[in-house]
Amino acid sequence: MELTETNHDHSGVHNLAFQSDSGGVDVTNLEGIGDNSQRIKNSQNKKTVHINQGDEYINIESDLHENKRASVDDEQPRLKGLLEKKYDEVCEFCKKHKTRIYYVIYGILITAYLAVVIAACSLNFQRALPLFVITVLAIFFICWDFLIAKYEDRIAALFSPGERYLKKQWFWLKWVLCAALIIIIISWLIFDTRKQGSRQLISFGGLVMYILLMFIFSKYPTRVAWRPVFSGIGMQFILGLLILRTKVGFEVFTWLGIQIQTFLEYSDTGAKFVFGDKYTDHFFAFKVLPIVIFFSTVMSMLYHIGFMQWLIGKVGWVMHIFMGTTPVESLVAAGNIFVGQTESPLLVRPYLPYITKSELHAVMTAGFSTIAGSVLGAYISFGVSSSHLLTASVMSAPASLAASKLFWPETEKPLVTLRSGLQMAKSESKNLLEAASQGASTSIGLVANIAVNVISFLALLSFLDSGLSWVGNLFDYPQLNFENICAYAFMPFSFMMGVDWEDSFIVGGLLGYKTFFNEFLAYERLSKLIQNREKGGSMYINGVKQYMTVRSEVIATYALCGFANFGSLGLVIGGLTSIAPSKKKEIADGAFRAMIAGTAACFMTACVAGMLTVPSLEVPCHVLLGNASNFTDFPANSTELVRCCQHLFTSANHSEEIFPGGNYSLNSWRVCCQILDQPASYCS
Repeated sequence: MELTETNHDHSGVHNLAFQSDSGGVDVTNLEGIGDNSQRIKNSQNKKTVHINQGDEYINIESDLHENKRASVDDEQPRLKGLLEKKYDEVCEFCKKHKTRIYYVIYGILITAYLAVVIAACSLNFQRALPLFVITVLAIFFICWDFLIAKYEDRIAALFSPGERYLKKQWFWLKWVLCAALIIIIISWLIFDTRKQGSRQLISFGGLVMYILLMFIFSKYPTRVAWRPVFSGIGMQFILGLLILRTKVGFEVFTWLGIQIQTFLEYSDTGAKFVFGDKYTDHFFAFKVLPIVIFFSTVMSMLYHIGFMQWLIGKVGWVMHIFMGTTPVESLVAAGNIFVGQTESPLLVRPYLPYITKSELHAVMTAGFSTIAGSVLGAYISFGVSSSHLLTASVMSAPASLAASKLFWPETEKPLVTLRSGLQMAKSESKNLLEAASQGASTSIGLVANIAVNVISFLALLSFLDSGLSWVGNLFDYPQLNFENICAYAFMPFSFMMGVDWEDSFIVGGLLGYKTFFNEFLAYERLSKLIQNREKGGSMYINGVKQYMTVRSEVIATYALCGFANFGSLGLVIGGLTSIAPSKKKEIADGAFRAMIAGTAACFMTACVAGMLTVPSLEVPCHVLLGNASNFTDFPANSTELVRCCQHLFTSANHSEEIFPGGNYSLNSWRVCCQILDQPASYCS
């Protein structure tokens, strides 16, 4: 094909046409303007689409002329009407005073909101207490951000003399603080052990053991900076103390857990519409996985409006100030409380190529030691305590930094500091609806990944159990399976967390499921144990314990709350390598150590929970004693039975009401007589 150009002398406009190689028709304007019909014919020819030998030829000269005429017509001045002039004046006024108009609108909205809060509090303050607390916190942080943004230099100058004094006296002051801290811990342990019992001492010993193991196998034991280690453990302990031991903290997190459970139940509406009224018949696929989709959508919307960046920034700033960690690792650790291990590094994506090996290790450890908010809802739907899951997520963030800085100490000078102007990534969505749609679409991969992993791992586990049972049958031990092997391997670790000795075998198996497969399988197994306890059936069947005490369940909940497993190992390596290709070698070298550090961080969190969980008779004693008297395979060395029998005889001596509402038979007394070997005066 050839592109030919034909000149048109009188018009000065070039007409372009495509000419066939075989000498096809050349479409041109005919010279001569006398005949009007000829001009009309030429005009029609210019707009004709010619098809020759399967090719299309389009004459565009007429379109150029028409567009030119249209543009000339548009340029013609025309008179504006009165209404149009007024509209232009209003638009100009709004542009000129845009800022003031925004302030007026915001003022009206805030005033209306405060009026609603005041009205609600005046009607019923107890009912409106959550709204009042949220409002006070919002006002506080808005004022805080305003003051920091406007008077940051003045505030820093105000506190600079104190900072200089601390630096000058820090050499001897740190030893005084350490000595005071040790005295406080010892005193607290003595008084708490006297009041609550000795089981908390085992959890404290487990915490010390994990710290020593991490120090022994540290990458650089002589280069450990102890401030982030002890500060992280201190933050864990303070958070746990506020949440688990104070009435206000416990009620707040219990309330939050209930609200989250209620909020997640709204996903049932969508699941019911798509899958029908009997969607709960397929509980995992149609009940659990829709919660992941719903939570992912909500998180994407919160990320779009900037709330998540603000919240993560505040938590990261607290850890940076309190622990002395760098801004990058602090923000990622804070982000992992709410988002997943591959999403949180995206918050600081521009800075990842410039972080040190220790910071990279901390980033990976933070991902392994926490869980994402999206799967948190799935675990709650299993029946696991929502308040303890929330507490574990919060407490594991400082624990991850403490374990990371102990297992891989900082030996380089960080390049990214607070003065570098660290900025978190913003949402790419243009509006809230697009953010919701993107959140739902993003969850497709997560839901598919969860589903296929559960299917494949359960099938693999069944195959392993079958093979191990066959091998065990050769040696007259057909009970051999993967859970038993893991139980024996992890039993010492679970006992040192503070789990009862009778339950440590079960918790050890759960830890094996979590480490070698994933935490979904472990929490699913834990939920069955919780359901068995709530049903109140026989504790032992054929010598196998069917459920645990509430204390053991709580400690197991904290120990399992993390992504530290071999499946996540490949996910972290692949995800971080795609974000920071220049760090590929460092990521591969440090990923396995980060998984071990993340596991240790979860165990440390479980130890702190074991120290602070208040022991109680979780299973009523009359149920325990009834089971012990009705089943011959019920072990007599159960610590729960011993404690119940001791309480029984002590209460009888003081003529107290032993167990309100309990119904006890003579067999229960006989069981206690056998267990405690009491004299005939008690058991005659």
